[in-house]
Amino acid sequence: MKDMGWNPQQYLTFEGHRLRPALDLLARIPVDTPRRVADLGCGTGNVTRILQQRWRGATVVGVDGSEEMLRKAREFESHIEWQQADLNHWYPEQRFDVIYSNAALHWLSDHRTLFPRLLNFVEPGGYLAVQMPGNFTAPTHTLVYEAARSGPWSDKLEWRIKAPPVHDPVDYHRLLAPHSEQLDVWETTYIQELTGENPVAEWTKGSWLKPFLDALEAPQRSEFEAVYRRLILQAYPQGPDGKTLLPFRRLFMVAKAPA
Repeated sequence: MKDMGWNPQQYLTFEGHRLRPALDLLARIPVDTPRRVADLGCGTGNVTRILQQRWRGATVVGVDGSEEMLRKAREFESHIEWQQADLNHWYPEQRFDVIYSNAALHWLSDHRTLFPRLLNFVEPGGYLAVQMPGNFTAPTHTLVYEAARSGPWSDKLEWRIKAPPVHDPVDYHRLLAPHSEQLDVWETTYIQELTGENPVAEWTKGSWLKPFLDALEAPQRSEFEAVYRRLILQAYPQGPDGKTLLPFRRLFMVAKAPA
């Protein structure tokens, strides 16, 4: 994953909600004493440190393309090895007993090549465990495209509009089954309770909206964001209890490399 100038503070605004699927994925990895563990797209290292706590005897490597995120990760004392690398071109010298990735691989293209390649970097009997968002047909994401097409900035943003980067779960099962000894693929939709004036806009600003904002300069940047914020507030209104409900779909897969 290339360095896109991520903002750690914005991304961590909803740390608790972003952490839950990461922990749900971790709970499904049936490994007790791995020697080497990689966290791909580790970001600020919050989940990487949890991996280290679970597998204290393992060498844990956190890999991310963003120097801003890794700088934040290095602020905390740990024995984790942090590596800056574009995950599209990540070719480790050694295999891992667990390759883990939470909410990162959807930024990469050509999954039909990527996922079998990653499984090849897993030791026989080890596991590839991946979670990716699957909300790309929901208003959180489709309204980014509507806002992108709705103003004088459209010529600068049209090229960023693309088909959903995450495929159907059946597609991933068919892709990985021939390369796996065991395979589990599933989806979960989390109903997230958010607070604040326009919390869904703030959620998206830390992820899918950010590359669109980065492509613009003032005043178009703020004007485009205002259009999106207005649209998203209509799609996800605040309830009478002051909370906004955001259903968010996640795709999981845990594949065991053939022994």
